[in-house]
Order: sequence, then C-alpha cells, then structure tokens
Amino acid sequence: MLVSKYADHLPLYRQAQIMSRQGIDLDRSTLADWVGRAAFELRPVFDALMAHLKRSTKLFMDETRAPVLDPGSRKTKTGYFWALARDDRPWGGGAPPSVAFTYAPGRGGLHAERILGGFTGVLQVGGYAGYNRLIAPDRVGPDIRLAYCWAHARRKLVEITRNGSAPIAVEGVKRIGELYRMEDELRGLSPEARLAGRQERSAPLIADMRMWLTQHRARVAGKSPLGEALAYIAKYWDGLCVFLPDGRIEIDNNTVERTIRPIALNRKNALFAGHEAGAENWATIASLIETCKLNAVDPFAYLSATLTRLVNSHKQSRIDELMPWKYPERTHG
Repeated sequence: MLVSKYADHLPLYRQAQIMSRQGIDLDRSTLADWVGRAAFELRPVFDALMAHLKRSTKLFMDETRAPVLDPGSRKTKTGYFWALARDDRPWGGGAPPSVAFTYAPGRGGLHAERILGGFTGVLQVGGYAGYNRLIAPDRVGPDIRLAYCWAHARRKLVEITRNGSAPIAVEGVKRIGELYRMEDELRGLSPEARLAGRQERSAPLIADMRMWLTQHRARVAGKSPLGEALAYIAKYWDGLCVFLPDGRIEIDNNTVERTIRPIALNRKNALFAGHEAGAENWATIASLIETCKLNAVDPFAYLSATLTRLVNSHKQSRIDELMPWKYPERTHG
C-alpha cells in the first residue's frame, strides 16, 4: 500500500476501490491509519537519513507546494515540501545518493534554516530569495555558501526566445549551452580533473559572458522581459560562478529537481493531504522510497524488511543499519 501510494502515485481511495473489486472491503480511513502507523515506526529511520545528509559538505535544496486540507473548512491551505538532496556520483564521491523531504507550513527562509540546522558547506539552490536568509551577515550558525543554478538562468532566456525575435536571448542561451557541453565532457571525472577542465575552458567562457552581460544590460530597458532576465543573471552572478573553483559542485540544481518530481506527480493524483500530520507522514515515507530508487533498491522489499526489524525492537543505537543503501538485496531493474 505504501509503495503503491508513494512510488506508483496511486491515491488511497483508488487503492480502496481496487481492493473492493477483489472482494476486500477496506475503507480509505483504514488505509490512512496504516500510513500513519507505518510513518510513526519509520520516523527514526527518516531522522537518521536527515542527520546523515546534514553531515555532508555539499547539498542541494528545493521546495514545492503541498496543498493540505484546512481543518474547519472545505478549502485547502498551501504548505511546502522542502527537499534536501545529495548526489556525489558525477564526481565519483563515495557518499550514497539520498533525498529527505520535510513538510513546512510555508515557504519562508526560516523553514530552510530550521531544516538545515547543523549543516555547514555549499548549498546549491534556485534563485528563490528566501534562501538569502542563510547568508545574511547577522545570521548566527554554521557557515553556508550558496551556489546558484545555471538552468534557472537559461530558462528565463529560453522563455524570451519563444515569444518572437530575440537575438540577444538566443546568444545567451548559446553561451550557457557551451558551459553545459563542457560539463557533459567532465561528468564522472575526479574533482581534480573537473577543476582543471573548468579552469582551462569554462573560466574563459564565463569571463566572456560577464563582459557580454554588462554590455547588453547597458543597452536593454531594465523593465523589459529581456532586461529582467539579464538582471536576474547579474544578481546571482557570484553564486552562479561557485562551481568554477570546486570540482565537486554542479552547474545547476537539476539533481534535486529530479528528486522532487514524484512529489509533484503524487500531489496531482492525490490533490491534497488530509492534514499537516498526513503531509509529514507523506514526507517521511516518500524520503525513504525515493532514496531507495536512487540506490537501485526495491522499495517494497526494503520497507517490508525495515518495518519487520523495527517492530521486532531493532536497537536505536543501530538505526544506521536501516538506511536504504545498506539494504542487502539490491535490484537494478
């Protein structure tokens, strides 16, 4: 039932209908109760997963809407799932790829700060202003450096090219494309090799683009769509260049955007969570299932084995043994 809901995006009411056709009478509320009980048992594993992620020195973060039924009304309110992800495979890192989702009632930077408590290092994000809280001069806490996303910058220029003749935007897309071609050649190499390649070939491209950006910003109306797109790139320029001197850092935030897509698909099919506790259960279970998928582990086999060990009094001191990437029976289908 958990895998059908969170891996295959089949809402509980549809699962109840399917079982009813097979002569099994289970109310949706019973299934929802099972989800809650499973999430309660799995919470220590989720907490350990989150702690494991925050011991990293480089992570990705993104957020997406999470409609939740508002108690006392027939309307929904908008919360957010925040995704914290790691994938070191492009530079041969040994840490297993992972993602942890956290439900929060809003999108403010204070939620990102709370989720990241204890993390220090490079955080790769989109251009959402809420993340600025993490680098505020008066912020107290571990040092975080923001790396921004060239895919977001490119997207704004691509939108302009779709609305008619836009030679400056077309040229901008072409220049960013040259950076991506270089990254394709470097993917899978060591951090040292990636750094050397970027210094030799990407750094001159970036320097030329900086001159190009300055030149055209002086000529284009600031309030025009093109002017706003160029201003966006200029605003985040320093963070867009963080990848250049560090072979471990990616050029964009696509890693975490890929992990968050199943959440969006589940949201489309299920419409909303019944309450905030339900959204938290959603985050807990989806985190483990998506981390299974990242590590080529069968979610059904993993959850079956893990829940069995938990209810048989698995020791809290050995909770790290239950991480998805440590599940012994791996599949590669």
